[in-house]
Amino acid sequence: MTKKNIRPIPRFATPIIETHCHLDYLMESQFDSDVDAAVSAGIERLITIAVSRENLSVVRGLAERSSRVWCTQGIHPHEAGSWSAALLDEVRQGASHDKVVAIGEIGLDYYYDHADRVAQRDAFESQLALAAELNLPVVIHTRDADNDTRSILENALPVLSKRGVIHSFTSSPALAQFCLDEGFSLGFNGICTFKNAENVRDVIRMTPLNRILLETDTPYLTPEPYRGRVNHPKFLPFIAEKIAELKNIEVEVLLTTVKANSEELFFTAL
Repeated sequence: MTKKNIRPIPRFATPIIETHCHLDYLMESQFDSDVDAAVSAGIERLITIAVSRENLSVVRGLAERSSRVWCTQGIHPHEAGSWSAALLDEVRQGASHDKVVAIGEIGLDYYYDHADRVAQRDAFESQLALAAELNLPVVIHTRDADNDTRSILENALPVLSKRGVIHSFTSSPALAQFCLDEGFSLGFNGICTFKNAENVRDVIRMTPLNRILLETDTPYLTPEPYRGRVNHPKFLPFIAEKIAELKNIEVEVLLTTVKANSEELFFTAL
């Protein structure tokens, strides 16, 4: 597909909150222009996500650079091999920053198995306990780990007052229903526009509007019609369009509810 045949990015009246992106994976020299491009597309605020010991301070620094950018603190399951009591203290200390809105990205990934599964579970459980201690929501990654994700969450629920979001949801309808029943939101991104992602679209159809969050997972998972390019928060309107289509509602109706969802989960305590 040539550039001239690709649809321009639609602009809607209701602002959008980007709830999951990795701005530090884009070129740091373009940070200001990347934020400006997102704002021009109607993105009001962006949450850039921590994944490793190395980028805990990096995402805090990006959040300090722009009034539009916020961040999380947490260790991704791929990095669970580095988990330790000292790293827990680093996450705890970082989470005291004024622009930290959640503990994440935490969870389990048995698809890639980049870290030992016992280490993944230990890191996940410890960070859920930290979120409960700090009264912060969680941003959860789960892939091919439905049973253990559910078991660990069940154990944490009695103390996890803020709940959170299962981001980039691609798991089973059964796990989706469990998470929804327990007060979690589900995050959806460009995968919902992919030809072979009917399983994700089915979960979107079953998810109440008040539990949907929008994300890009930039720089990954670029939505159609820009698939194949580096993803960017400015592409969120395409994701909103697709979800509104699946829910058979006007885009502005979706965006109004989703914005309220995002504000309630991440920004009400600030």
